[in-house]
Amino acid sequence: MNSFRTVFFSAVFLAISFLGFAKEKQTTQDDAPFDPKAMILHHVKDAHEFHLWDWKGTPVSLSLPILLWTDNGLTSFSSSEFHHDDEGHTIVEANGGRFVKLHEKIYQLDAGATTVAYDAEHHPTNAQKPIDLSITRNVFMMWISVALLLFIFLTTARGYKNSKDGVPTGIAGFMEPLIIFVRDEIGKPMIGEHKYKKYMPYLLTIFFFIWINNIFGLIPILNGANLSGNIAFTFTLAMFTFIITTFSGNKNYWKHIFWMPGVPVPMKLFLMPIEIIGMFVKPISLMIRLFANITAGHVIILALMSLIFVFKSVAIAPVSVAFSLFITVIEIIVTAIQAYIFTILSALYFGMATEEEH
Repeated sequence: MNSFRTVFFSAVFLAISFLGFAKEKQTTQDDAPFDPKAMILHHVKDAHEFHLWDWKGTPVSLSLPILLWTDNGLTSFSSSEFHHDDEGHTIVEANGGRFVKLHEKIYQLDAGATTVAYDAEHHPTNAQKPIDLSITRNVFMMWISVALLLFIFLTTARGYKNSKDGVPTGIAGFMEPLIIFVRDEIGKPMIGEHKYKKYMPYLLTIFFFIWINNIFGLIPILNGANLSGNIAFTFTLAMFTFIITTFSGNKNYWKHIFWMPGVPVPMKLFLMPIEIIGMFVKPISLMIRLFANITAGHVIILALMSLIFVFKSVAIAPVSVAFSLFITVIEIIVTAIQAYIFTILSALYFGMATEEEH
């Protein structure tokens, strides 16, 4: 029954995505060649607005605020000022400056310039990037996920507090087995019975934070708000794990890094740089693994959808949709697996840093 439900919702999500994808293709110029690379990059990267749908040829979007720090101070305006232009044709004048948007990047034109000049590689030559503090759709969805996490955990805590017989109900009843799973299958085995408790708040936070954002990335109406597919996001999470591991390291941990016990001195000199490099390889692997796995799934689905328009044949549609459905089902599973892997590896690093000498 659970497998059928997974396939059913995957098919629904895929159908909605396909309809939106086909509609977007129809709104482009009929004589313009279809560029699957540009389309895929457009969907997986961050943006300054949510493109919801098209109504009678007019895009319907949720505009987000543009916040820029320039020589004239903080400049703010709505992303709707660009009128869905991503090629630098629309120039927005604000706070004494002129701004254009090129491939979801905001540029400020040089003083006196009224149009964008390009070099041979189509890079702007008379515009500079200001400090962009804008609320993009990834930032917006991160705030939504944080608010959702606070609601879930505060409601769970209130459910336990108000429970007379100690049996949780509602959201608390749903969350209890998941929290126990993180505690008994990740925290205790990786860190140890006596030291796992102080790391549980972090482990629970990253597990549910990554999982929720992975799920958000699969919802078609959010139009690619793929926070876990942003390497800056995964870098930040990996840095938190690295910092906690570094400051948790005890004497035994550092001794194994800088002066490995029980091996000859020449071998110690050989192992020390390897262990030091390994300290930084661990968070880098965490960062790349989460980013690459989440992004790869979206890219594969979009590439399979693109085959219909590349070959310009309806005959390829059943094969394309069938394989896309298969990848979508895998993606739903991967949302939880990647949260689990990031959490268990973080716990493993904490356990290695706090392990006592035997």
